[in-house]
Amino acid sequence: MKNNDNLDSKKEKKVNKIKEQLARLRAKLASEKEHPSFPSKSEHKKTKDKTKQAEAPKKAKEETKKNESRIKEDTKKKESRIKEETKKNESRIKEEVKKKESRIKEDTKKKESRIKEEVKKKAKEAKKKKARIKEEVKKKAKEAKKKKARIKEERKKKAKEAKKKKARIKEETKRKEEETKKKEEEAKKKEEEAKRTYEEELEEQLTEEEITGFQLEKTDMDKMCNRVCEIIAGYETEGILQSQLWKKFKLSSRDGSRLALKLERMGNITREKILEKERWTYKLIIKKSPVSTKSIEGAPCLTCPVEAKCSLDGEISPKTCQWIEDWVMIELKNK
Repeated sequence: MKNNDNLDSKKEKKVNKIKEQLARLRAKLASEKEHPSFPSKSEHKKTKDKTKQAEAPKKAKEETKKNESRIKEDTKKKESRIKEETKKNESRIKEEVKKKESRIKEDTKKKESRIKEEVKKKAKEAKKKKARIKEEVKKKAKEAKKKKARIKEERKKKAKEAKKKKARIKEETKRKEEETKKKEEEAKKKEEEAKRTYEEELEEQLTEEEITGFQLEKTDMDKMCNRVCEIIAGYETEGILQSQLWKKFKLSSRDGSRLALKLERMGNITREKILEKERWTYKLIIKKSPVSTKSIEGAPCLTCPVEAKCSLDGEISPKTCQWIEDWVMIELKNK
């Protein structure tokens, strides 16, 4: 295709050159008709010399006439020659143009036939391609269906496995929870056993009668209980460790524990379990203070000679008693 196009372009260029040459020749002819050519300089000089040499003006006239006739003949010959050449060139160009046109027509016919064949081939190839694509699409659709079915089966299997796994995990978690509960219970038991104090063991070993009827040899238990309660009351709500208290009374831990249990049963104290220096012990806090006579010691009422006559509404009254007023003032100063 490209070679044919190149040939056509070359032919067109040649034709254009020939046309340009013809146009140039025609232009020359037209210019020569308008301005006929004159003899050359050398001839002109010769004629001048002759005219100078000639004596008679007749000779000059004859020569000019001859020159003019010669020039006319030459121009006629040139024109006829140019016309013949132009005719020949035009006929040759026409023949070349006709040949080119016929050749171009043949080439175009060949090109059209070639193009038609190519189009037919391409159409056949396109049909084959379409058929191939349809077959591939069908195959892919079948493969996709198979793949979907496979994926569904795999999902079902995975779901079943997941259910089994969940059930297994639940059983394992239940088993683990039961084991942890058992371990926690065992740990609690161990902790409770570790927290157990000597007093708790005593409480399990002794009866209520043995606790409430606790008695030390050669000691007044009422006085001792009152003294212990007074000391505990001195610490108010903070309380005192029973080990500190037993050291003050020089009691053994067994006797001190039994005494603390007795006072608790009597309702005088409360025991609070605490961890002290990595050992479980009890803090004793007063619950019911013992009766004390210190607050009324030195009161004038105990030795008052007119106590029988004293009353709130009588002549002798604690409201107006000077002795009570003096005693209160002394107590306040002492405090």
